[in-house]
Amino acid sequence: MSVAVTAVTRERLPEPLPTPESVAARPSRTARRLTWALAVLLGLGLFAGVAGVTSVQDRSALVDEIATRDGPLVVAAQDLYRSLSDADATAASAFLTEGPEPVALRERYQADIARASAALTTVASGAATTRATAPVITVLQVQLPVYTGLVETARAYNRLGLPVGAAYLREASALMRDTLLPAAESLFEIVSDELADARGSAARLPWFALLLGVALLAALVVVQRMLTRRTNRLFNLWLVLATVAAFASTLWLAGSWWSAASHLDASHRDGSAQVALLSQARITALQARSSEALTLVARGAGAEYERNFTAAMTELMGEGGLLAAARDEAADGRGFESAEAAIAAANEWQQIHAEVRRLDETAGDYPAAVALAIGPDEQSAGSAFERLDSALGDGITHGNQRFAAEAAQAGDALSAVAPGVGLLTALALAGIAIGIQQRLREYR
Repeated sequence: MSVAVTAVTRERLPEPLPTPESVAARPSRTARRLTWALAVLLGLGLFAGVAGVTSVQDRSALVDEIATRDGPLVVAAQDLYRSLSDADATAASAFLTEGPEPVALRERYQADIARASAALTTVASGAATTRATAPVITVLQVQLPVYTGLVETARAYNRLGLPVGAAYLREASALMRDTLLPAAESLFEIVSDELADARGSAARLPWFALLLGVALLAALVVVQRMLTRRTNRLFNLWLVLATVAAFASTLWLAGSWWSAASHLDASHRDGSAQVALLSQARITALQARSSEALTLVARGAGAEYERNFTAAMTELMGEGGLLAAARDEAADGRGFESAEAAIAAANEWQQIHAEVRRLDETAGDYPAAVALAIGPDEQSAGSAFERLDSALGDGITHGNQRFAAEAAQAGDALSAVAPGVGLLTALALAGIAIGIQQRLREYR
């Protein structure tokens, strides 16, 4: 009985009244929590702002490097490769004429060598000096004078009417094909890889800055909900301002990254990738042109050069060849038209070449074969080749313009972001400091 009474009595006892000490402790605990919230929010805001500004500045520097260094280096490497190939083809064509060497061909050869030397200087001074680039540049710098020396020796013997000149020309062409052009191709691949690396770094998601921005937003929401529960006030206008500023900063950072990455992707897809394809087609065509001329220079002993011509034209015009790929991957009407014009000129060239070989091998009319190969007539192989080369050059120029335009737009997408993120970060920090300080004063 006593146990039951005791239990009932215990249940009916009133709760103890709060002591003055516990009442005084509640504001103190709330103030400490607000102080910690202030420190955390300010720290997150500061780190988010610094990370955002730094990431934008880094990407802006990379985009600027792409537009002003890596892109022009790739163009210079393309020009080096193309100029060397054209010099070889022009030198071979000049040997087919009887009497004095045509002035136009001589001037074209000299211009090619001058452009190749200038492009080599540009790439050598601008490309990063690495284990990959140094040996390739050295080979080009050392062997290019050797090549020009062989060509000059061949010209001298040819002016004297000595057949040994053709032997020197073949040696020069072998040096070009076996040493200089592979080195130029390696250099082009190296600077192209540098461009691809820079583009990939510039387009990389600024995940750390965005993660800090999202963390700041989440912390702001948590702190404002805590204040609402403890103060019965729905909004703190300064903290709302801080939240809006943090959200705008994070959104701007993400949007600028997406825009810049899209333009960088387009600069590759519609620009540098298409240019690389057309440049390879142009160089292959030049190699075919050189082989066509050397077949005639060899006077009946040029079977190997004719095989080289056939292989080059197969790479150019065969199923899935370079020209078909350039047409299929053209980004716009002008690129498509350039590829179509190149295909038409290449088909015409193949037909004329077949007639050149018939005149040389079957009919035994060597002068007529030479005239059809290098003559000024619109129906000559030389004229068809020039139309092909012109169409490819137009496509390359257009691709380079697309690359430059897209790279510039990528830079524009990032141009105002760093100061904007910095300003929004300052607004967010000010809103956090003032908003929480207002509540802290209520507990002091």
